[in-house]
Amino acid sequence: MSVRLGGALKELRIHLCQTNKQSAGVRDFIQHNYVSIKKENPGFPILIRECSGVEPKIWARYDKGVERSTILTNLSAGDVLAAIKKLVK
Repeated sequence: MSVRLGGALKELRIHLCQTNKQSAGVRDFIQHNYVSIKKENPGFPILIRECSGVEPKIWARYDKGVERSTILTNLSAGDVLAAIKKLVK
């Protein structure tokens, strides 16, 4: 698994709940993939925000403050990775 972050993409923020089942795939993605993605992109800011009851979502910030988001409710870890790759393009 390889994800190259950068270019116009300036930051990723992942919002999730620590306990609800809608965020299970996001928690699994973070547990199994976060370290390898950070090793591939050591200077790139990836922010993890946990809050009870929050809807799982990923935010991407680009040049000139443009932001896009994708809802991650009930997605698997593989689907979360696909969502990130889509935001990178």
